[in-house]
Amino acid sequence: MPPTEAEVATLHQQATEAAHNSYSPYSRFRVGAAVLLQADQRQDGAVVAGTNVENASYRLTCCAEQSAIAAAVTLYGPQIRIRAIAVVSLNGGACMPCGACRQTILEFSTPETAVFYPSATGETVCTSLSALLPDSFRLMP
Repeated sequence: MPPTEAEVATLHQQATEAAHNSYSPYSRFRVGAAVLLQADQRQDGAVVAGTNVENASYRLTCCAEQSAIAAAVTLYGPQIRIRAIAVVSLNGGACMPCGACRQTILEFSTPETAVFYPSATGETVCTSLSALLPDSFRLMP
């Protein structure tokens, strides 16, 4: 089920608030992300946000999307399922999830999960995870 306009507005608001807490002393690229969880008895459609946390060793940097997902797992457990995710940058310009984040989002969602992010012109793009990650990696059962 696609998110409502009110849910999308909440996602963007919480992602923006999270971006203000970004730890990005090296790139100064402040990013926030918020995930809308599928409603169940425990999560009740919760929104959980996260921000990017850089490290002097760039490989150890944590993206905002992964930060939000880790927080959601911490709060609600490994059974979470993401209905939608929004990414916001306080720096302007494009800010779509990187490849590693796309794969992490898929781990806790479906290919139909809605993904919102700013384009190079600043407009919000709404797409599906399958459009961003058409040939995702999956372990065979």
